[in-house]
Amino acid sequence: MSCGKPHETDCREVLDKVYAYLDGELTEHDVSHIRVHLDECGPCLQEYDLDKAIKALVAKKCGCDPVPEDLRAKVLARIARVRSELAD
Repeated sequence: MSCGKPHETDCREVLDKVYAYLDGELTEHDVSHIRVHLDECGPCLQEYDLDKAIKALVAKKCGCDPVPEDLRAKVLARIARVRSELAD
């Protein structure tokens, strides 16, 4: 996904890190680059909002159940594959 405009941080890089961003797992340097990018890129902001809503829904419905690490890895890998397919 890309809006077609040049950005300091590439759209794909932002989308690859959006869950880590939502989870507070990034350095302040990465966080600031992603914030700037989301402020300038409508398509990435929409994807971020969607991912944020999905994360909130999952937390609401499954927040008390621990997620096995292998399941989390499989889900994230699948999301990455789908994003890659959509970007091509």
